[in-house]
Amino acid sequence: SLVWAATPGTLFQEDRQACLHPLNLSWVLGYNSSLAVHSLMDGEDRVLLYVSSHTVVIHDVLWNKQYHLQGHTNVISCLCVSEDRRWVATADRGPDALIIVWDSFSGIPVRTIFGSHPEDGISAIAISQDAKYLATVSAGTVQRVCVWKWTSPTEKPMCSTELRPEFGYQDYVIFNPQNPYEFVSNSKTQVIFYLWVRTSLSWVLALPPSSKHTASPLSLQTFNSMVGHFSQSVFHFNNSQALTGTSAGKLVVWDVVGPHTPSKELRAKPHSMKAIKLVQMQKDSLTVLKVFDSCIVTGDVKGQVKFYDGQLQLLTCYSHSSVGPIRSISFSKTPPDPPGASPSDSSNSVSLTLNRNFILSTSDATVLHVATDRTNFEKVMEEAKKAVNAIACHPRQALVAVGSHCGLLKVWDYQQTKYLVSRIFTESSIRCLSYNPEGYFLAAGFTDGSVYILDAISLRSSCKEFKFSRGPVTHISFSHNSEYLATADEKYSVTVYKRVLKNGSRRWEHLAGLHSHYKPIRSILFGVQLDSNKPRLLSLGEDRQLVEYDLNSSSKDHLVILHRDRVEQSAVPLCLAWYPQLSTESFILTANNCYKMKLYNTTTKMCRKTLLGPTYGSPLEKIQILPTTNTADPQKCYLAYITKDKVGLQILPVDGNPHKSSAFICHPDGVSDLASSYDGRYLFTAGGNDCTLMKWEVNLNALDAAASLGGEGLIPFYNLLDGGREGEFFRELEDYFYYAQLRSHGIDTLETRQVSTHIPLEEIPSVMRAMGFYPSEEKVEEMINEVKFSKYMDTGEQVTTINLGDFIKLYVNHRPAFGLSMKNIQRAFQVLGYDNENGEKVVDRGDLLLLLQCRGEHMTEEELAQCLTTLLGKRPGGGGSELDTYDPSGAAALTEEEIPEEITAEIFAADILGLPIAE
Repeated sequence: SLVWAATPGTLFQEDRQACLHPLNLSWVLGYNSSLAVHSLMDGEDRVLLYVSSHTVVIHDVLWNKQYHLQGHTNVISCLCVSEDRRWVATADRGPDALIIVWDSFSGIPVRTIFGSHPEDGISAIAISQDAKYLATVSAGTVQRVCVWKWTSPTEKPMCSTELRPEFGYQDYVIFNPQNPYEFVSNSKTQVIFYLWVRTSLSWVLALPPSSKHTASPLSLQTFNSMVGHFSQSVFHFNNSQALTGTSAGKLVVWDVVGPHTPSKELRAKPHSMKAIKLVQMQKDSLTVLKVFDSCIVTGDVKGQVKFYDGQLQLLTCYSHSSVGPIRSISFSKTPPDPPGASPSDSSNSVSLTLNRNFILSTSDATVLHVATDRTNFEKVMEEAKKAVNAIACHPRQALVAVGSHCGLLKVWDYQQTKYLVSRIFTESSIRCLSYNPEGYFLAAGFTDGSVYILDAISLRSSCKEFKFSRGPVTHISFSHNSEYLATADEKYSVTVYKRVLKNGSRRWEHLAGLHSHYKPIRSILFGVQLDSNKPRLLSLGEDRQLVEYDLNSSSKDHLVILHRDRVEQSAVPLCLAWYPQLSTESFILTANNCYKMKLYNTTTKMCRKTLLGPTYGSPLEKIQILPTTNTADPQKCYLAYITKDKVGLQILPVDGNPHKSSAFICHPDGVSDLASSYDGRYLFTAGGNDCTLMKWEVNLNALDAAASLGGEGLIPFYNLLDGGREGEFFRELEDYFYYAQLRSHGIDTLETRQVSTHIPLEEIPSVMRAMGFYPSEEKVEEMINEVKFSKYMDTGEQVTTINLGDFIKLYVNHRPAFGLSMKNIQRAFQVLGYDNENGEKVVDRGDLLLLLQCRGEHMTEEELAQCLTTLLGKRPGGGGSELDTYDPSGAAALTEEEIPEEITAEIFAADILGLPIAE
């Protein structure tokens, strides 16, 4: 098999076949500095293994190659590596948490354990010395410890136990190298020793009994000295002792006390462990504690690595002024052979350990290689230590700029995969970035409201920074001619800067700002006027306002609004882009929080089309038209987008076909930004708090193939109907469709009827409501206008009828993406209602009738009476009266009899509207 034939370095010895996905992870910048970095190779080779978000990265530093182990859907919370560096076990925290064991030689996952800790995932994991067993600690409030034989196909642990709350939150675990049946875990205040033993029926995991407080915290009185918080624990290499490092720079020494008893009585060695000594090693906090061969190794907050013998006598110390708090230490697998010594010579074991090179990782996201023979600290990686929120791609070169919350700005050559230049801003954090269209300037917006315009090559400031925004700058963009720069901030304001000619040279200066929205601004967008080459500027906010600014009429400190249009009735718009010129009409594309994409005429701002967008767990957060170099078919365009945790591609034109889009998990804890390369070959995503940037290779052929396999014409839309083309729902739709034809001709007519495949546009709302979709009056108008003017730009004529196929498309695109939701009604009652005696949210009957007549798309008294009569008319056993015409007294009587004085959301939905409510 590929696993057993693999050898160290196999991953990078052969060219792997390109993945057949629309997006393939190509490179990862940054890593999770709270987890360990492991060295996988010997000698001068630098092959590192580390975690970036939900991906394990195997990085050959010298050859500048990466291999990615992908399988987790949540951020990886812990990992461990076997003694021979072959087997890597990773676990995550979140819904559907996984434990995966990988073969680091071949990159193949050899074991996946599902549902190990279904509540909250895993906080700590360890692998035994013989690489047969795993120990895991769950991440829940009530923690569970399990032992797994990962080579066994069973999904159940060999043994497990639940920890008592007084043990504290256990976040570190390690096996005894001499005994795979013994391991230890610790929290900041507690250390727990475990022994798993075989009984006549099964394996049992033994813990300290409640009568013996082996795991109780050490107090100041225990050794008349401050202990500090525990960091890591290890077992001694040549006796029964165990050691725990503390934040006070001390080692707690644990040992067996009292007589040994048979393990079968469940009173074995771990239950008799007791702290016998507290050794002051240094003043600085110990962050890492390891036992390696015949040495005890510590790392601390000052970046020092110290080696001790078995009696805790200092052997040597490595330190460097630029090294931060140490997070992990990983030694090379084999030491160099000292001259004249045989490998079996135990007297040389300490010197062999001291001669091993090792990899250090620090909590400030730096990885160093330490050559012990030269005491040489070589920086291998230095990444962002805080959230990565901003990325921008150069418009003409293979460069991407990355900005982080720690003020670090780096420019990266993504073809050569190397950093070119960097700059650190100590005053504030970088929030957004943008290159100008020529690529000469790089603008950066900061959390303190300042804006820097930098030289794109040197990153030096082109002018003094501006500070006209009153809050963090969230968006920044240049106009197509680089004459204007616009920003949006968290205080709902848009600020515009202009490049002017003064004293024979061009310089940037502040033009004006405006508090143009009353909710967060989601997008700012420069465009080009249709009848000239002058720029136009738009902003879109969560207040549902699309604002266009008149740059020509704006003057110093006076930003003029040209148009203000409300683009949504109830949904919240989230992103904005110029739609490619795929027809004679020009459009603006928006996406909202109801998974709908809308096309608006660029001049009239009239909604021309509503379409079902990608539905991958969360709405689209940002969209960007993918640059194309396809001169053979310029009409072939694609859209790149990000959701809360995914990156995806969509084939244009958008038509609601779900097979024309795909998405992949990129940052499970949230994507903060998206950028595409100038040639459209790569996408880049920033992961915010996971401190990573991911480079995705675009494979448009794979996306086109997936769309073709999904079917052509109406086939994809039939599949979106309940039961498909042959289902009861479709047959019911056909019946309603033909009934609408009868109604349009007149039900009682005696004339010969003309059977048609079309119905008048006026019948669209009735058929929609008959099928369980209840659009508002504004939505009805949008649907009718969408069909009526669908061919107007081409033929100059309005469409007056619609056929069944186009109706199905209209229905699929306009109906709620996930059907009727009781949550929406409950949310409305939360806002409108009050708490009754039973603690239920209710609305008074009179208030409800008043609201229906006065708020929103209000109804007249006659319309309300007719509506209630239809809904609540004479029922079996009921006392209502049918009203063929409007009768105020009859409607009032019906209302009082059928509608209770206090109405809950459930009564409103089930008893008044007659909607089915899921149990």
